[in-house]
Amino acid sequence: MTLQTIADRVGVSRMTVSNAFSKPDQLSTGLRREILAAARDLGYVGPDPAARALARGTTGAVGIVLTSSLRFAFTDLVATSFFGAIAERLAPTGLALTLLTSADSGDIIPARDVAIDGALIYSCDPTSAAVDYLTRRRLPLVYVDQEPLETVTTINVADRHGARAAARHLLDLGHRRIGLLMSGMHPPHGLIDPADVTIDGYAAKQRLLGWCDVLDEAGITPLVARQPGANPEEPRAAARLLLDRPDRPTAVLCFSDATAHGVLRAAVDLGIDVPRDLSVVGFDDNPLAAQLRPALTTVHQDVEAKGKAAATALTRAIADARAGVAHVPQHHVLPAELVVRDSTAPPPR
Repeated sequence: MTLQTIADRVGVSRMTVSNAFSKPDQLSTGLRREILAAARDLGYVGPDPAARALARGTTGAVGIVLTSSLRFAFTDLVATSFFGAIAERLAPTGLALTLLTSADSGDIIPARDVAIDGALIYSCDPTSAAVDYLTRRRLPLVYVDQEPLETVTTINVADRHGARAAARHLLDLGHRRIGLLMSGMHPPHGLIDPADVTIDGYAAKQRLLGWCDVLDEAGITPLVARQPGANPEEPRAAARLLLDRPDRPTAVLCFSDATAHGVLRAAVDLGIDVPRDLSVVGFDDNPLAAQLRPALTTVHQDVEAKGKAAATALTRAIADARAGVAHVPQHHVLPAELVVRDSTAPPPR
């Protein structure tokens, strides 16, 4: 079944039939309806997407490059909100979303092999070769929560500002024994010296800097635990390293709300009351934060705004590339503000 078959049935040119599918504004409503009805009668679905993409020189899809595990896209509440905002903004453009792992699995390298018109680099291991592959393909790129570059449009959050506000909140309450619970793919893990922290990503780096801005000024050396973050049980186990000890902290600053949830669970295991015996502060303000008991004090970032800004920036970069226009990279920094709820209080006497 071809376009010519339908053209012969309706008595129009092949190009007119093609326009009915790809350029509907070129036809009257009545003629287009007649052509589509004939296509349905003949069992014709539409032009082959692969052939159409080849003819146009586009794929109709954009990639989102994640960590080595795509499970993150479906289990992390911040990530799912971010993807939802992107999908909503892309819907009117007709562009589809393709999730790409940054892993290099032998002969299968998604960043090298998957056909896309552009890509968002999000929460991607900076040591991954995926970014290098996409750059060498000369695809339009937008970085999200990555180290800013002058050559690439980047969407960041004021992580350092938000982390400072979180640490200052605990100091204002009177806390002086403070723990940090961090997440990172690469070792070391477990209880570590603050000077040995390995930073896997830009957001983690900025949040640590913000905490240390305040704690260093106050002369406080935090107790630091670090966990891989591959499954929900790891924050709980790492939190026990901070809490199951006689000199445990009276407050814990957490890399994310998911990490803070692990601290709350570990506190229940150990019979530690939050916030009477222990204060806990998260980061992100994901949908779970306000539902936890006690409701979580955290740093809010507007994930919806971040997703929409990322999608808008990428579609603009793709449009510039198609038009042969030099794209002007921009750096967008979205606010991060402390939200005080029920999981923080003055330290026990």
